[in-house]
Amino acid sequence: MSIQDIIEGKKQWRAHLARVKALPPDYQIVYKEMQRYLFKVGPVDLPDGPLLPGIVDFFEEGAAAGKGVLHVTGDDVAAFCDDLIKDSRTWADLCQEAVGGETGTPRK
Repeated sequence: MSIQDIIEGKKQWRAHLARVKALPPDYQIVYKEMQRYLFKVGPVDLPDGPLLPGIVDFFEEGAAAGKGVLHVTGDDVAAFCDDLIKDSRTWADLCQEAVGGETGTPRK
């Protein structure tokens, strides 16, 4: 990764954060909680992938339609997040593979 790539990544991240700050306050709060949750349990490609910008797109549409954030996500925001990443490889999957187990199987 070159210096130019790092600089470009920071520019993109700052533009992303500017879009989040332009959302209504209730959307910002839920987005930040979703982001915190997804960075803990989310997919491996979260920082570079399309998930976070996609959530902002979805929230912008909901805000433009005058809907409340919980009307858009549902009351269980964690379940909404889990549904978004259900088919993605997560950090937990990588850790499980590293110790030699298959993902999604309980230990004996």
